[in-house]
Amino acid sequence: MKFIVDFFKAQPAIEVSDKNEVDARYKHLRWSVFLSATLGYSLYYVCRLSLNVIKKPLVDADILNESQLGMIGSALFFSYAIGKLFNGFIADRSNIKRFMAFGLLCSALINLALGFSASFIVFTVLWGLNGWFQSIGAAPSVVSLSRWFSNRERGTYYGIWSASHSIGKAITYIGVAFVVSLFGWQWGFWGAAVIGLLGALLVALFMHDSPESKGLPSIADYKNDHSAISTKSKSVSSLQLEVLKNPYIWILALSSSLMYISRYAIESWGIYYLEAQKGYTTLEASSIVSVSAISGIIGTVVAGIISDKFFKSSRNVPALVAGLLNVTSISLFLFFPDGYVWVDTLSMILFGFAIGILITFVGGLMAVDIASKKATGAALGLMGIVSYIGAGIQDIVSGFLIGNNRSIENGIDCYDFSTVKIFWLSAAALSVVLALFVWNAKTED
Repeated sequence: MKFIVDFFKAQPAIEVSDKNEVDARYKHLRWSVFLSATLGYSLYYVCRLSLNVIKKPLVDADILNESQLGMIGSALFFSYAIGKLFNGFIADRSNIKRFMAFGLLCSALINLALGFSASFIVFTVLWGLNGWFQSIGAAPSVVSLSRWFSNRERGTYYGIWSASHSIGKAITYIGVAFVVSLFGWQWGFWGAAVIGLLGALLVALFMHDSPESKGLPSIADYKNDHSAISTKSKSVSSLQLEVLKNPYIWILALSSSLMYISRYAIESWGIYYLEAQKGYTTLEASSIVSVSAISGIIGTVVAGIISDKFFKSSRNVPALVAGLLNVTSISLFLFFPDGYVWVDTLSMILFGFAIGILITFVGGLMAVDIASKKATGAALGLMGIVSYIGAGIQDIVSGFLIGNNRSIENGIDCYDFSTVKIFWLSAAALSVVLALFVWNAKTED
């Protein structure tokens, strides 16, 4: 146990190196940290979304049904929710390079094992365990941004890092879906496993723990960018406790939870919906949903830059606009008449752009802005547990509503999605309303 604790313990600060080398070393190491966090977390997503590509093939092969898929999906979300809080608190004190690489390695191995199974129980247990290791990924990434990037620039880099969600979706919905269409559902897991193993190696080689551990000054001192509210005299534990007591962060968490219901309604069931309701093939449906990944990258990158450059690092106005756009895009996707490929594609372009912004702001950065930078992992952990409880409830409810409204006519499966569509859209709308209540929250150092 002592070996495990020591292995994951944050690296201690060392003596500051030659001041003439500080600028060059900071520039090199910041880019190394940023790129490894962004690419590494995108490959986490591949190991999380692999099941979404193969849901219809699993049902068609009579391996699993819709309700079982909902329960399997919720196992990941619930374990992810608990793990997000637990591992978020650990990330504030950990060696983020080793912690992040370890989680991705384990997630990749679980995907590898799932390709050899057809058992509902095995799927549920392993996919739930995958959720725990997946929960390790986000907190080290965001802690790395807090350690290596200052308050005035964090929105820009956080926004670009948030594109990792969409990069991971694009790889999964295009690359993994293509492999599945050629070789079968098992390759949805095996392909994701290979990608995950490469990602773990990338993080292990290029991520770095903190500037101080590399003989560099803290980012606040280096950039002379200290917040108006100083927390230097407080311990990490007391600052983490303040996160749990902050009503603004709880309101944001509830807003994020509702947003995650709408997000994972499309990401978990959008392909299935297009196949069952509109008659697309798996590859066609995956291709339509995959465009949301491309527009999501644009949304996350643009959002961070705009909020830093034009709104003085305030995220409120862009978050409101994105929330309304999310409601509009889901309405188009679900309620526009069938048979219009261009409308389905347009709705996913708008959805990806909006969700990219909302994941960046409502799902994380607004809470990171409010909390002390010494408790970034705790803030993200609290956001994570509430958000993914919502996502888990969504998967159970959606699977139940879809499965219980399926009928067979002339040997063909027919679905009535009317109830589940109202559930998905209502969550998106309520999320927008709740986010308005944090408009005047203050930032800490």
